[in-house]
Amino acid sequence: MTASRSPSRSRWIEDWDPEDEGFWEEKGKRIAGRNLFFSVLSEHIGFSVWTLWSVLVLFMGPEYGLGPADKFLLTSLVTLVGAVVRVPYTFAVAVFGGRNWTIVSASLLLVPTVAAFVVMHPGTSFSTFLWVGLLAGVGGGNFASSMTNINAFFPMRRKGWALGLNAGGGNVGVPVIQLVALAVIGASGGPRVLLGIYIPLIVVAAVLAALFMDNLASVKSDTGAAKDAAREAHTWIMSLLYVGTFGSFIGYSFAFGQVLQSQFGRTPLEASYLTFIGPLLGSLIRPVGGRLADRYGGARITLWNFVAMAAATAVLVVAGMHRSLPLFVAVFVVLFVLSGLGNGSTYKMIPGIFQAKALAQGLTGEAAASHARRLSGASMGLIGAVGALGGVGINLAFRQSFLSYGSGTGAFVAFLVFYAGAFAVTWAVYLRPGGGRVPAAGATAEADPQLSYAEV
Repeated sequence: MTASRSPSRSRWIEDWDPEDEGFWEEKGKRIAGRNLFFSVLSEHIGFSVWTLWSVLVLFMGPEYGLGPADKFLLTSLVTLVGAVVRVPYTFAVAVFGGRNWTIVSASLLLVPTVAAFVVMHPGTSFSTFLWVGLLAGVGGGNFASSMTNINAFFPMRRKGWALGLNAGGGNVGVPVIQLVALAVIGASGGPRVLLGIYIPLIVVAAVLAALFMDNLASVKSDTGAAKDAAREAHTWIMSLLYVGTFGSFIGYSFAFGQVLQSQFGRTPLEASYLTFIGPLLGSLIRPVGGRLADRYGGARITLWNFVAMAAATAVLVVAGMHRSLPLFVAVFVVLFVLSGLGNGSTYKMIPGIFQAKALAQGLTGEAAASHARRLSGASMGLIGAVGALGGVGINLAFRQSFLSYGSGTGAFVAFLVFYAGAFAVTWAVYLRPGGGRVPAAGATAEADPQLSYAEV
């Protein structure tokens, strides 16, 4: 089998079978790797634009007239839009093709960046900042379309690493824009300098996607897959788990600097020195979470990761109550790392779950792989959207905690309870002895189930 393109449709690959090892080694691996690289670039800049306001609020001193509650509300709404647009962005891959939509989605990043450049000065009303901040949410959608697209390029045996690398490379956009902001602040530059740096980078990402990426005809126009994925209970169970992992990562990325300023009295420059470390390590370790899931099973890694996240959150409660900045920062960084690890392991579970269900239905070989790719690709957008809503919840929880108690301690207590619940769900659905199993097609009541979700 060959990776062929229709002469009438440039950059479209008509035949694609990554599960065929001969095809994969001969052509598939090279093509998939190229598309992964440029997908990561576009998604990386998308994450930077999405989290732009987590950095811009650090520039917004008393002359802007915004308090901590206003800033948390602003970042909450940006996170909300980024979560919502992930759903149509997932569908867009099937409608327009992965390459084509990457070009469009990268180009759309110019809108919020240029708009922020125009309004970023004292005297602008809070409502204007809210409206312009909402535009930055489009950057959050790039993740969903990118993951759906890359999922179709790689074979099942390599999905954990590939999806982890794709998502991790995109997530790195969060600490990178924080580092660039640190350099800008350190050089006594303003927020417009930061925005001016990113405008040409967006153009470069769109042009490179046009030149070097491909569309897969096999995922074209299959919008019905999203409806089928939405009917699957596992789509919503995994959404809940992803709230705990990615929702934590993006929520903390938006909130960390503000917590340091509001609870510990750090200046914008002092906060910037610290905020990038957690998102950077959490992004870099995401592929490791995928690789560990490939080896030991995503459900097992996810389960124990929630235990560690709960323990770290308990220590943060203690550190906040004793106002110990060194302990608080150190453990917050650990929590970022754990959220990144869990991001990789949860996303690896998704294709594994649908592969197990396909095999249980009696499908084999390419038929099973195609069925799993179809549903897992569609479900990833829904799961990514719901998961990102966790970031909204985190920022709103911090806002309420600071309004009620003057610190973030109340919010951390709520997060601790959630992680305990996520642990219980993971165990009950995927790892409980005698549970977490899929009856094989045609199995009788006396027959043992043949497949286990513990391996996904």
